[in-house]
Amino acid sequence: MDKSCIFCRIVAGEIPARLLFEDDELVAFADIAGQAPVHLLVVPKRHLPHLFEAGAADEALLGRMITAATELARGAGLEGSGFRLVMNCLEGGGQSVFHLHLHLLGGRPFAWPPG
Repeated sequence: MDKSCIFCRIVAGEIPARLLFEDDELVAFADIAGQAPVHLLVVPKRHLPHLFEAGAADEALLGRMITAATELARGAGLEGSGFRLVMNCLEGGGQSVFHLHLHLLGGRPFAWPPG
């Protein structure tokens, strides 16, 4: 755990969050600065700063993040309208919290290319 990391502190229960999903590896909760009617974050419990720190040993974890997000999207009623998954990497890629996380966005149309 990185004590300076807000997501590590949420995982540890030091910062309150209403968890929408939790298993041995992941937690999910609403983004406090949501950019869509549905904007959830899927976060590994283990601190990984960004994708460049993930390796072959993390393939199952990364896949689990996607399947968990899909189940959350289904539970949020997005199966008919669709959703977007976003994982930013480093500042130039839009990452603002340096703990690997997956954004699940839905409930409105999205344009391409993204901003």
